[in-house]
Amino acid sequence: MKSYKVVEFGKPLQKVEETNPAPQGTEVLVRVTAAGVCHSDVHLWEGFFDMGGGNKVSTQKTMNPPRTMGHEIVGEVVAVGPDAKGAKVGDNAVVYPWIGCGKCWYCNGGIEHLCPTPRALGVNNDGGYADHVLVPHAKYLYPYGNLPVELACLYACSGITAFGAVKKAVGQDGGKPILVIGAGGVGLMGVRFAKSVLGHQPIVADIDENKRKLALENGAIAALDPRDKDARKQIQELTGGTGVGAAIDFVGAESSAQFGLKALGRGGRLIIVGLFGGNFSIPLPMFAFTGCQIVGSVTGSPAEMKEMMDLVTAGKVTPVPVIKRKLDEADATLQELRKGLIMGRAVLVP
Repeated sequence: MKSYKVVEFGKPLQKVEETNPAPQGTEVLVRVTAAGVCHSDVHLWEGFFDMGGGNKVSTQKTMNPPRTMGHEIVGEVVAVGPDAKGAKVGDNAVVYPWIGCGKCWYCNGGIEHLCPTPRALGVNNDGGYADHVLVPHAKYLYPYGNLPVELACLYACSGITAFGAVKKAVGQDGGKPILVIGAGGVGLMGVRFAKSVLGHQPIVADIDENKRKLALENGAIAALDPRDKDARKQIQELTGGTGVGAAIDFVGAESSAQFGLKALGRGGRLIIVGLFGGNFSIPLPMFAFTGCQIVGSVTGSPAEMKEMMDLVTAGKVTPVPVIKRKLDEADATLQELRKGLIMGRAVLVP
């Protein structure tokens, strides 16, 4: 088995050749046919997340290198453990990577993506920057119909993350456009799902002119530069003077969160998804004065994964732009993503 592992944080991924693992118990061995390169992989590779104020949270215990990253995985089942049920050799599927311990309150309640002791593929366990990956159970395999593999894999993270965030805007939009902040790979997924889930195209804000153009090409009703002094005025005009009922921040920086908060109408909801880092403050009485809400959103549950894949395989979601790279280009692709040079989503193929 060939894989590209984080051996030392901040250093080039290392190619490792080893014997294919043999699935035990309920495990399933999947031959990887495509794996997405996600922006969260950059933070995992760096070894920390920026909490603002000079504070960082290490990923040492989470990753425990050497570790094969890659949590957006699609592939073919090539072997099953003696107790495996629900999959057979030859099945093709997207792999749900946000796997919990299987025993706690969160896992038993169907929200194992929030499990405090996770076994997430590409994070806690080895993932898809490889030609094979071991999956704990067949229940984490989802059919993807006739989708190209390079698109199908993206729904395991950027897809489910965007879908889960947009679902939190349901009932908040008031029949008006929501605001999507950040038109990177996940943000573009958010643009697509806003149309299919909420029924109308969103407003997009991004500081990059090329990404604003891409957002318009992918269904945004308008694309604004949040640094523009008239940006908030434009949002007011686009929403009939009320402000947006929901803003989804796919950046997660102090400036993006503040922009999203100020774009809200009364009772509006700011949904924070991005992991750029930093902090921001708000006078506590403002929650009571305006009725605003701030919520976090992290990936999505297995049930949401099924709901999303049903929507996607039914042809109700327009694809996002995809850039294909060879598995052997894993490190170079990761560095391009870190530098902001990737437009759309990057995918590794054998």
